Amino acid sequence: MTTPDGRGIRGGAGSPAVPGQGGDVFRILHVCTGNVCRSPMAERLTRHGLARRLGDGAAGILVESAGTWGHEGAPMEAHAAAVLAEYGADPAGFTGRELLDDHVIDADLVLTATRDHRAQVISMGHAAGLRTFTLKEFTRLVRAIDTATLPDDGTVNDRARALVRAAAALRGWLLAPSPDADEVHDPYGAPISYFRSIGEEIHTALDPMVTALTGIPAVV
Repeated sequence: MTTPDGRGIRGGAGSPAVPGQGGDVFRILHVCTGNVCRSPMAERLTRHGLARRLGDGAAGILVESAGTWGHEGAPMEAHAAAVLAEYGADPAGFTGRELLDDHVIDADLVLTATRDHRAQVISMGHAAGLRTFTLKEFTRLVRAIDTATLPDDGTVNDRARALVRAAAALRGWLLAPSPDADEVHDPYGAPISYFRSIGEEIHTALDPMVTALTGIPAVV
């Protein structure tokens, strides 16, 4: 079951919550501060990349977002929506939300804008440490993984879960070149030119990640 903007709703009473195990659906959660700029752009660019590669098969991967100080019910920032449209992604129907325990429990992969966001997610518990990365950190780790070792005879969700496990195993061995390398800075209140630069950073980080998740290169 989904909300009008395509976000998932958890099962009702009697549905056990197992952290990071969304069943037949692989859940990606993007996290920033207000959930009106960075994480909405990342959410909708991820959906766009998956749809281009998988078509209707993208329904097996649910992409959501939330903010550590999320503006509950707020629309996406206009500049963020404009940047998404420039990439061909759909900004329609988005509403901001505050990060809750259930969001972390349900997620198979949590991708944050900054290291501070990552720390906040992990501090919530729910065995989130092995499946929570900054977006740029995850991409850096994914680039070092031999994707030929990932399963290609099951579902895309099997492959995605194996990719997360492989990235977690590499994290202590492949460190960031600088403290700032894993950060996506906040464009809130900035002109659209800065939103475009942040959008490009997010898109550049997402492209190899989505390719590795699906096993399908981007459509040119």
